[in-house]
Amino acid sequence: MGKGRVEAFTDGVVAIIITIMVLELKVPDGENFAALVPQLPVFLCYVLSFINVGIYWNNLHNMFHTVQRVDGGVLWANLHLLFWLSLMPVTTAFMGENHFATVPVAVYGFDLALCGIAYTLLAVALHRLHGQDTAFAKAIGSDRKGRLSLAVYIAAIALTFLNRWIGVCLYVAVALVWLVPDTRFSRVLEK
Repeated sequence: MGKGRVEAFTDGVVAIIITIMVLELKVPDGENFAALVPQLPVFLCYVLSFINVGIYWNNLHNMFHTVQRVDGGVLWANLHLLFWLSLMPVTTAFMGENHFATVPVAVYGFDLALCGIAYTLLAVALHRLHGQDTAFAKAIGSDRKGRLSLAVYIAAIALTFLNRWIGVCLYVAVALVWLVPDTRFSRVLEK
């Protein structure tokens, strides 16, 4: 089957996720800069989550651009990823409203790790469907960056219980690594 509907559905779900996240931001109670201070943790969590959701949306766009079709396995793998992404507004609010407390930071990392696992399973499903000698397979390669990111998320969850800021810093570090444009797909498509 064609890929157009899964791309449109994914775009819609991602748009809703981002909308729900922004609705968690509350109007400050006051008219001066001091009124913004209590909202700072929630805002910082929103920024981190917006970047993470944006990274997944960008990578999904590139991924689906290199494939010709999808099947039931790909549809379910994509839904699996969207499920974990859809929890991002909840885990973001949990972490922000609790001012980066240990358990909320760990739960946020757990969601990030499950998003990473789901993304990997989607890549496997697409690879299985399209085969080894395709633009998708060449672009995804060994996905070292993806595997390393997942390992960092898992380590960050554990390290959060030593110091919550280690976990937060590692989540930010992974996001910064992915902010560098991923040219794997565009390089393959240009050839």
